[in-house]
Amino acid sequence: MDKADDPLAQLDDYDGELPLIATNRTRWFGGQAIDTGRLDRLSAASRSDHVEVVDIELETARGMEWVLDEFRDNGVDCIVSHHTFEDTPEREVLDAIFTQCGEYGDIAKVATFPRKHTDVLRLLRSINVATKTGIDVAGISMGRVGSHSRAIAPIYGSKLGYAPLADDESDYAPGQIPLERLRTLINDLTEDSEIQCAAAPVEDQPEQRQPAEH
Repeated sequence: MDKADDPLAQLDDYDGELPLIATNRTRWFGGQAIDTGRLDRLSAASRSDHVEVVDIELETARGMEWVLDEFRDNGVDCIVSHHTFEDTPEREVLDAIFTQCGEYGDIAKVATFPRKHTDVLRLLRSINVATKTGIDVAGISMGRVGSHSRAIAPIYGSKLGYAPLADDESDYAPGQIPLERLRTLINDLTEDSEIQCAAAPVEDQPEQRQPAEH
């Protein structure tokens, strides 16, 4: 929502078949929204018939459970997310982040930036650990180093994937895999995964651009 000129009007005009995930992030969290009225606009979006899920940052959710209650009263589920755009936290920190996101959200989403492949392995392990404790999770290892994790994360328990619709590499951030290619990879790897693809043009997902790409 933070990049749209008139997001609520655009929601009203939406005629697609896919349900939407609404988010409205400030620059601190990879977006462009200003704090004033940000949550009010997100709450208004949660009342749209087209929106089924709202994504809100863990840092915002802490101490503001009334916001989550309001979203749920409007009939939507809540993703509580945490993004680390420069590195991948250590194992204990990752586990704690998943747990905290799961305490507030219906889905705990954690996106990290790997500098080496062992960073990706660490995230996959935490996805698996959180899943085994009963948390519905979405784990994303951003950038080129983490690209393969987008296809294999469902095997470890990740329930949600993000993919651009475009097939032109100039239109999406490093590490992203176009929707149809990602769908094929996941289907080839597992037929039983409960993966859901939240697909949207990259320009509508500010957190997918550098340095805040998914």
